[in-house]
Amino acid sequence: MAGDRVERRLAAVLAADVAGYSRLMGLDEVGTARTLREHRAVIDALVTKHGGRLVKSTGDGVLLEFPSVVDAVECAVAVQAVMDHRNQSIPQDRRMLFRIGVNLGDILIEGDDILGDGVNVAARLEGIAEPGGICISSSAYDHVRGKVTVDFADLGERSLKNIERPVRVYAVKPTGSISTAAQTEAPRRLALPDKPSIAVLPFQNMSGDPEQEYFADGMVEDIITALSRFKSLFVIARNSSFAYKGKSPDIRQVGRELGVRYVLEGSVRKAGSRLRITAQLIDAESGVHTWADRFEGSLEHVFALQDEATDKVVVAIAPRVEQAEMARAKRRPPSNTDAYDCYLRGLACISTMTPDNIEQALSLFVKAAALDPDYASAYGMAMFCHANRAGLGVVRDIAAESSEVARLWQMIVRVGQDDGAAFAQAAWGVAFVLRDLSSAKQLIDRALGLNSNLASAWAISGWINVWLGQPEVALEHLGCAGRLDPGSKIYSSAMAHTYFFLDRYEEAFAVAEQMVRYNPQSNAGLRVGTASAAFAGRIDSARMFAARLQAIDPAFRVSRLNEYLGPYEQSAFPEKYAEGLRLANLPE
Repeated sequence: MAGDRVERRLAAVLAADVAGYSRLMGLDEVGTARTLREHRAVIDALVTKHGGRLVKSTGDGVLLEFPSVVDAVECAVAVQAVMDHRNQSIPQDRRMLFRIGVNLGDILIEGDDILGDGVNVAARLEGIAEPGGICISSSAYDHVRGKVTVDFADLGERSLKNIERPVRVYAVKPTGSISTAAQTEAPRRLALPDKPSIAVLPFQNMSGDPEQEYFADGMVEDIITALSRFKSLFVIARNSSFAYKGKSPDIRQVGRELGVRYVLEGSVRKAGSRLRITAQLIDAESGVHTWADRFEGSLEHVFALQDEATDKVVVAIAPRVEQAEMARAKRRPPSNTDAYDCYLRGLACISTMTPDNIEQALSLFVKAAALDPDYASAYGMAMFCHANRAGLGVVRDIAAESSEVARLWQMIVRVGQDDGAAFAQAAWGVAFVLRDLSSAKQLIDRALGLNSNLASAWAISGWINVWLGQPEVALEHLGCAGRLDPGSKIYSSAMAHTYFFLDRYEEAFAVAEQMVRYNPQSNAGLRVGTASAAFAGRIDSARMFAARLQAIDPAFRVSRLNEYLGPYEQSAFPEKYAEGLRLANLPE
């Protein structure tokens, strides 16, 4: 009957497992399990890149299906190349080596699982592969010969367990082993800079339209220029990047030749009257994709599309590179730290803003500046910590705090030169601690002039304009911050206060509710939420927020409000704030 028909298809099957996994578990069970998880994360990315599908995972092994045997073999080669690289610094007896078998054959479909001889042959080939090696069947070999850049060794016909007929087996040998390649190319490998390094390769024009070639090249030039404004990044110049135009280089080789840790590549494709741009950021050491996105727009608005794609690529890349570097810093032993490492550890501390974390971060930024007296970003983040200590009310000696902020300000002016991020943090500290709004305005305008892609600078400008009594300008600048960093919650307080002073109380309360939902201990969210709800006529909500505020801050009084607020230039603003709190029956 037709309903009993078994579904079959021809597929490329890859089976892999870890050689000697039981021995490794016996040596270090926890460490081995953790290492396998880390390797699997890299391998999973490679499988996705080559169009593969994970059928199932069995402890230390995986079974994968690919629509193309070329993709399967190329993925296997890429996995072994990455594992060779990751194992280089590991003692021989602790290295995790994969064995891989690839077969092209008929498989049975059972839900998400696959069965049959096509699968069994792949599993048996994996079993006879050398640790770190790849074996493929003759059926796979016939389809990949001449299509992949590897050599093959004919191992002859082999009798495989539970397989009726002998199978001709070929061992895959990459052209020049990874170790040999590394030895021959070692003299040409450039040392990595002491900060995140990136090269932007020419985007491929997939349209066959010369006009799009100019568009693609222009966008890459814009991305290089915009990334160069981030002084925390080392960006390879256009001439070196464009040496790879028209080529399909190995990303790891690009990383070695240009001395960079990250590579951005992409493509431009015309589809009817629309243009599609793709971009992906790759770790040049592991070959793993860390970010990818796609942008589409009408050819009629091609230049607007170019600007939009450039902005989105830049603002996506800079924080992701920083996050990757922070994760890398956490894996290093604390005894082996330089200025940049201290800086990264400080950034990791303030991912959660508590008084203890701010103190720890401040000590790390101070240490970074001591190790490198010209490190403007370290001075800037120290300013950030001082300003937030003041905001949390944990400053004991106001005079000493002000003196240190003034010193850091002068250091940034002296060594910062063109570091927009450092000037932005200087503006924050000068405004909040020194209460010098005029100087803060000059500093933040300079920061935005140096780098208009800094979301944090637009947010600080928003606060400064609120304090200057210009909430309309503040709203515009906070909108820029939100567009550049749409997933961030750190601009919510400024936005809620801006709405409040624009008499848009319902919107202010809605933002405050989000703040408190995200952080129930948010003093600022509860304060502005209380005042906003009161002016909106939502007295029950105002009193509920007021009660929660008193529960987390029993010493709060309306008369102490100025201790929590920034340097408002117009007294009418804090007076209005205080009136809203009184309407909610908070104690005077």
